[in-house]
Amino acid sequence: MSRVERFFERLVERPSARLFRTKLQPLQILRRIERAMEAQRGAQGRPGLVPDQFVVHLHPDDLAGLIPADEIAGEFASGALSFARSRGYSLRERPRVTLQPDPRLRPGEAEVDAVVSEVREVPVREDAADGGTRVFEIPVVRSPDVVIEVREPNLPARRVPASGAPIRIGRAPDCELVLRDSRVSRRHARLAARDGVLVLTDLGSTNGTRVNGHRITEVALGAGDRIAIGETTMVIEAASVESGARP
Repeated sequence: MSRVERFFERLVERPSARLFRTKLQPLQILRRIERAMEAQRGAQGRPGLVPDQFVVHLHPDDLAGLIPADEIAGEFASGALSFARSRGYSLRERPRVTLQPDPRLRPGEAEVDAVVSEVREVPVREDAADGGTRVFEIPVVRSPDVVIEVREPNLPARRVPASGAPIRIGRAPDCELVLRDSRVSRRHARLAARDGVLVLTDLGSTNGTRVNGHRITEVALGAGDRIAIGETTMVIEAASVESGARP
């Protein structure tokens, strides 16, 4: 979050700041996105679930002053992700922010529409051979192929491919990813695909699970995220096409 705030502070300080023709500043917009997320905490009856899709309505003059708009929208999304992680909220997908002009607003005003991404529906088909009985087919849920670089204490680093199949992480021999770290619980955490993204869930571990320095209960992961479990560090990397990584 501090990195995002520094980005916006530099944006205001540099020469392009003269393009801001009102008192509305990027950090103010980010705070409104955070409030919109907080206002819908526990969405759809799931404790801790918060919105991940945001549309920010701005007066056209205010929007014209946000240069470059695509980069700033991306920083807003990063800020929303950091905010959710710091409070242990759950996200169905990585946050996405869209900036939209709205002439009905006055300069300096901003409104934020926030929604939770839809759950993918299970396809249903009619089976003619079974007298029209509906057959519910469970789809194969995949997340982007990644490679996990595992760095255990006093051991050489190793690389583990993952594509969304459930991976239990811990000291127990029946875990898919066994860690040789005394500070790791027997069944510490789980990695699994959900709605097309890779989700890390803490399994009630003794010492907790951290992502990018923040203790989490459950969070969506992306390339570059750093997981700390005990004294072990795991870094998520995008899998190259050549590697053909599979779980």
